[in-house]
Amino acid sequence: MKITGVEIRIIEMPLVSPFRTSFGTETVREALLLRVVTDEAEGWGECGAGTAPLYSSEYTHASADVLSRFLIPALAGVTDLNAHKVAPALAPFKGHRTAKAALEMAVLDADLRARGVALGHALGAVRDTVPCGVSVGITESIPALLDAVAAYLEAGYLRIKLKIEPGWDVEPVRAVRERFGDILLQVDANTAYRRGDARHLARLDPFDLLLMEQPLAEDDLVGHAELATRITTPICLDESILSARAAADAIALGACQVVNIKPGRVGGYLEARRIHDVCAAHDVPVWCGGMLETGLGRAANVALAALPGFLLPGDTSASDRYYRTDITPPFRLENGHLAVPTGPGLGVTPIPDVLDAVTVMTKWVPVLSR
Repeated sequence: MKITGVEIRIIEMPLVSPFRTSFGTETVREALLLRVVTDEAEGWGECGAGTAPLYSSEYTHASADVLSRFLIPALAGVTDLNAHKVAPALAPFKGHRTAKAALEMAVLDADLRARGVALGHALGAVRDTVPCGVSVGITESIPALLDAVAAYLEAGYLRIKLKIEPGWDVEPVRAVRERFGDILLQVDANTAYRRGDARHLARLDPFDLLLMEQPLAEDDLVGHAELATRITTPICLDESILSARAAADAIALGACQVVNIKPGRVGGYLEARRIHDVCAAHDVPVWCGGMLETGLGRAANVALAALPGFLLPGDTSASDRYYRTDITPPFRLENGHLAVPTGPGLGVTPIPDVLDAVTVMTKWVPVLSR
């Protein structure tokens, strides 16, 4: 397969409701999409970077810049291009994992479409549907939180994740547990706490949580290992896991009992599968995190979440959790599950009129053979 060029597209999609975490509040999802054109097929990719460098050092317009200046041109010299050759070609460039992941995803989609193979099959999916959870942001009050959780449970979501931060943790969790009983419940701190907060975090132990996600800084594996000896709630790592090697190190240190895999964070779906394999070899369950993806990223995440080691419901919510109108045919919840796409590649493509309506910038980057 030979690549001829890549279209970079930035879109803006209003969220159904504001989504607040310890990193800030989002009301509009600014997303970067890629359309890779080859001599055999086209493929789509989605970048998980946010509008500002808050979740990580990456942000949308920086990703667009590094893609057009460095990453896309790096593929010009790759012969017989396929997805497995993307990461080695991009390895000289430090960081920018979400941008690299988007480019690998688009090449993978094009490659699989050309061969008529579904992404789930290529990754090793073992299920036709995946169980879905939902992430609930920090609300203005506990009654508002309870109303939001009630609506998601009524919609059929099988697991609730609550965002927490200092000052919004024990009491919201207590209120949800008392109101809704033994639902599957977990919390996500997004690095909001420090080692000295261990005694306070232990106050969450009585609520029988599935896990506590990323309580400490992303570079503090030792702190997470120490915290794991002081609380009974299983620790799940998110921001700390950037590669399969990082996952192996965290497991060896005892820094986590569960891993959240976000393909954009780790550089792509092929590395995500390697992390899955490492965790499965150590009997560590994984689940698929979300980054407010459009239907393109959601299709790929659902395919990934169908692998055998994904033992917990992920943040693979239905399209209407975030968007009134998705850029692809919407993913709909059925009995708490989403169906794994079966068409070639991602199994979905953007709806042209809808995509054009939310597009704020496009740029064509030709790939010239060397």
